[in-house]
Amino acid sequence: MRRSSSTLTRLLGAVAGLALAVAGAVAVAAPAQAATLTQVTGFGSNPGNLAMYAYRPDGLPANSPAVVLLHGCTQNASGYFANSGWQKYADQWKFALIVAQQPSGNNANSCFNFFEAGDTTRGQGEALSIKQMVDHAKTNYGVNGSRVYVSGLSAGGAMSAVMLATYPDVFAAGSIIAGIPYRCATSMVNAFSCMNPGADKTPAAWGDLVRGAYSGYTGPRPRVAIWHGTSDTTVTPLNGTESRDQWTNVRGVSQTPTSTSSLPGNTSLEVYGNDDVRLYRISGMGHGTPVDPGSAAEQCGTAGAYFLDTICSTYRDAIFFGLNGGGTNPTPTPTATPTPTPTATPTTPPTCVTASNYAHVVAGRAYQSGGYAYANGSNQRMGLYNTFYTSALQQTGPNHWVVGC
Repeated sequence: MRRSSSTLTRLLGAVAGLALAVAGAVAVAAPAQAATLTQVTGFGSNPGNLAMYAYRPDGLPANSPAVVLLHGCTQNASGYFANSGWQKYADQWKFALIVAQQPSGNNANSCFNFFEAGDTTRGQGEALSIKQMVDHAKTNYGVNGSRVYVSGLSAGGAMSAVMLATYPDVFAAGSIIAGIPYRCATSMVNAFSCMNPGADKTPAAWGDLVRGAYSGYTGPRPRVAIWHGTSDTTVTPLNGTESRDQWTNVRGVSQTPTSTSSLPGNTSLEVYGNDDVRLYRISGMGHGTPVDPGSAAEQCGTAGAYFLDTICSTYRDAIFFGLNGGGTNPTPTPTATPTPTPTATPTTPPTCVTASNYAHVVAGRAYQSGGYAYANGSNQRMGLYNTFYTSALQQTGPNHWVVGC
């Protein structure tokens, strides 16, 4: 069959590009393949029949913190990991991620069973499976047992509350995103009524439910961040207020905020006690994890179903957990009057480089794997690894590059 001259030209160009790529690979040693989210088996007796996934950034030092992530209904571990923005800060600040996954065999919609007593009681079911994941990480990854945190969305947010209530000796702090208070629901029927319209109890009544989750425990209780959209019709905003009542009571602080401030994305922040509890209300946001796609320091995540473009909740939670400074959690300074939180403005523009994917790899801004180029730090795929694909990379931190300028 005859080929047109234009077809032959394209074929010859592709062959030439491949030859250059191979020559470059021979001349320049490719960087080691970056860390990936990996399934872990044999992490314990696993009475809740959950799946465990782990992400350990390259160069993770010993005694590092860890964050447990719990996805929402109809989601899975890889999707929540990819879209929530946690990988960016794990790479940047060096902490491990433990991502639990609910199989559809446990729940038809892949929801964590936050309403089943057998899964929300210390030493039982799904709660124990998640705790065993943490134990595995401490034993095998060198995770610092005093710096373990948990965050989740919707059913995962409710399960985050479960873990904070049942294992206050394991979790230093946590984040509840569009979730409900601990033990609001004790069956599938009242799970729906807890979600909408919600349940109203006194702070003491809510607090007693948490204290009853581990009778006799007298140690410190976790600090808690609560996120809720004011237009959430799946899990009504009342749940954010009631969760605030529960955890301020558990922490022994007033339900009157010590400070309030306005943040990007139509977000208001109320701080209670000495930064014991935070309540973020996102005006006009529906049901989902707040993200803010972009390459700035305070931006993260990918918008999509149940990932809503408003504000990067992951960045705020990582700061709240004290993951950005290394060492132990910083002691927050109480404020008696409302103090707006300023948005940091870079003094110099970030470095932006446009070049072929081959040139990016040679210069150390990216690495190649399986014929594709990936940005260092963010691990974003840039396209084929050759001289014909051009990408713009922006540096957002030491050896941390993102696609786009």
